[in-house]
Amino acid sequence: MNIKEFENVLILQGGGSLGAFGCGVFKELANQGIKFDILAGTSIGGVNAAIIAGSKHDNPEKDLEQFWCEVGENNTDIYPSTSTLHLLANYNPFLIHSSYKQYDHLKSMNSFYSSAFFGNKAIFSPRWNIENLQTDPEYFQPEKWTYIYDITLLEKTLEKYINYKKLGPDGKSNGRLIITAVNVLTSEPLTFDSFKIQITPKHILATCAYPLYLLPWIELERGMYCWDGGILSNTPVREVIEASPVINKNLFIVENYPRKIKELPSNIYDVLHRTRDMIFSDKTTHNIKMSKIITRYLRFIDQLYKIIEKNKENYKLDEKEFQQITAKYRKFKVERGAEIQNIYYIDREEKAPHMYENIDFSLKTIKELIKHGEKKTKQVLKDKNLR
Repeated sequence: MNIKEFENVLILQGGGSLGAFGCGVFKELANQGIKFDILAGTSIGGVNAAIIAGSKHDNPEKDLEQFWCEVGENNTDIYPSTSTLHLLANYNPFLIHSSYKQYDHLKSMNSFYSSAFFGNKAIFSPRWNIENLQTDPEYFQPEKWTYIYDITLLEKTLEKYINYKKLGPDGKSNGRLIITAVNVLTSEPLTFDSFKIQITPKHILATCAYPLYLLPWIELERGMYCWDGGILSNTPVREVIEASPVINKNLFIVENYPRKIKELPSNIYDVLHRTRDMIFSDKTTHNIKMSKIITRYLRFIDQLYKIIEKNKENYKLDEKEFQQITAKYRKFKVERGAEIQNIYYIDREEKAPHMYENIDFSLKTIKELIKHGEKKTKQVLKDKNLR
């Protein structure tokens, strides 16, 4: 694979704590010396991409791993007794009581309830924290709340890892950063491209402001309110193609949610889990197919134009008519033409799937996800003869 002839693109899905899997993926890709021209993501994938692109140091994979370790270290665990966990399980309709799944479910459920009540000092804090008493005018009016968790803590944490001067048209970043959001008022997709605008902390908060996690919208500029781009698409392939439509590409897509399963759900819990996975799984097959179709059409147009150019006198085209054809041809060639040469899917595997897996910020789970990302990437690179 001659990367000089292509743009290498890393696309990172959203998925809460599952973003640690993407950290492991990038860590192994960096260890193998694979460089990226474009880093794209939404939600926590956008956070990962921003840290990689704007890393303050020469080894962005180290900054990214340190960020995730800091998230895990700031997770608050209430550490209830085993009997208490089982009591919670008995009153939890989404927990399966099977011997091989129950322990992991209980651990993740514990981390979920801990995060929900106490927050995470590196990412978010609940509005009911006592320190908000003097600053939140709606502290005693929860009926007016449009969000429950404040994510300004994430902004402060990212200051340790991101040099925002790199994330602009004149910045010397580790790759072109493309992150996505959605306009709350109009439902329009929003794409933030570091080659076109200066990316700020607000842009990064906007890409991960997921309302079903009870996070607030971000007012990016006056009258523009943004939510998480994952609401529309959790895999921003289309945005990458539109941002750079004339250069061929190798896509590395990090999948936090499986597209395929081996058997049908066996109960309501599994149905809800599978539904969640399908909502956030990669659904860009149509975009990729259309990109390939457009490429074939452009090749055909190119072939026809060369025939016309060579034989314009035989076709008795006047100069004005030929100039119009030439202008249209050049416009098409400038606007489109990129071919998706290779696609490498690096997907997280689920041995014991459960509803809390994307909200488990415990340090142990974070480290396990990073290791899983490294291992799965080694396997994919070996299978594709890229190492």
